[in-house]
Amino acid sequence: MAERSAERITIVGSGLAGALMACYLARAGHAVDLYEKRPDPRGHEQVRGRSINLALSVRGIHALHEVEVADEVLRHAIPMPGRMIHPLHGRPYFQPYGKDPSHAIHSVSRSDLNVALIEAAARSPRVRLFFEQRCGDIDLRTATLDLQAGSNSDRQRIPCEVVIGADGAFSAVRAQMQKHERFNYRQDYETHGYKELHIPPGAEGAFQMEKHALHIWPRRSFMLIALPNNDGSFTCTLFAPFEGANSFTQLQNAEEVRRFFTTQFPDVVPLMPTLVEDFFTNPTGPLVTIRCNPWHVADRVVLLGDACHAVVPFLGQGMNAAFEDCSILARLLQEHSTDREAAFRAYEQARKEHVDTLADLAILNFLEMRDHVGSRWFVLKKKAEILLHRVLGSWYVPLYTLISFTRTPYADALRQAQHQQRRVRLVLGLGLLLLVVLLRMLVPWT
Repeated sequence: MAERSAERITIVGSGLAGALMACYLARAGHAVDLYEKRPDPRGHEQVRGRSINLALSVRGIHALHEVEVADEVLRHAIPMPGRMIHPLHGRPYFQPYGKDPSHAIHSVSRSDLNVALIEAAARSPRVRLFFEQRCGDIDLRTATLDLQAGSNSDRQRIPCEVVIGADGAFSAVRAQMQKHERFNYRQDYETHGYKELHIPPGAEGAFQMEKHALHIWPRRSFMLIALPNNDGSFTCTLFAPFEGANSFTQLQNAEEVRRFFTTQFPDVVPLMPTLVEDFFTNPTGPLVTIRCNPWHVADRVVLLGDACHAVVPFLGQGMNAAFEDCSILARLLQEHSTDREAAFRAYEQARKEHVDTLADLAILNFLEMRDHVGSRWFVLKKKAEILLHRVLGSWYVPLYTLISFTRTPYADALRQAQHQQRRVRLVLGLGLLLLVVLLRMLVPWT
């Protein structure tokens, strides 16, 4: 145990998962080197345009509690116990997520959360941080990194004992693993992309819409969402097809953008004074799902978070799933302290089925958010689910509740929800049959 804890573990990527994993490893007694291609975000203004605000829920909060930063993060988070639906015609209305206000997801700034985790890691004397160090290559056999400092063309070779690839959906570490035999890799791009927009605070920093809600403007093939920020602003994201009707290709000048938003989102246009500027300044980002396996090479290299299972953001679980990775990997490294490869293998076995299920559920939730949340049938269905949960308790728990407000593994949550639906259909069927029998007894057939 003492020998293992003396190892120096190298993490590539100081994003959310990498920084959190550094906190876990330092607390377990490991020395940690954290390499990041971007500049140090502490004390630097964050660039808007590619950051979808994040929805922190139970799984992520649990991981943050384990490294004792949850209280700090939640102080700056805004609880959202439901969705505010903005129909094209009619007044906005609120859809609660669960049976009571405690069932809330929390709006957090990606950049602020990343800084908080980097600062938490930096507080440990066991952690060394290296910014503007781009990983260009890795020798998987020897766990040797090829790093380039900033724009400098000179490269250095850094031999490592263990490497954790936490460098995102387009991971340089995974790219080298893909070159080897028996590595399975699949990426699926959605036909839709996203663009970040902005609603500034009102007078004296007031929120111009309901603060405690995730706002959605569902429009069938596209949608707009908005999440609150502490300064009274909202981070908005337009999700639309790249091509075709109501697509980004049809919005090529200021007049087309104004006409589109005035027609489709009339209530929000007066709140967005920099709409046209934001639209043409901020990039249009792609939406990708990534699946791969195996996640490790012997006992030297392992992948974490988006590097091994990127998902689209429509369930708000990408970050939460990555934080859950960190919690489980840290625990298994402790349990298999003398056999690191066994820890890596157990980690993948514990996570692969569930994050694959999450990927499928996230895509389905996109269809729900853009196509169904505004329909009367959907509203009635959600009310019925909440009523059943309130009356029946654990006998009936909605799938969204299992995903967002419990730590039930994703595939188990889906199986439980499917089993519940079968039970409900059976009960309804038996009730209908009983009603027919009673009617037959009370009303003579002629």
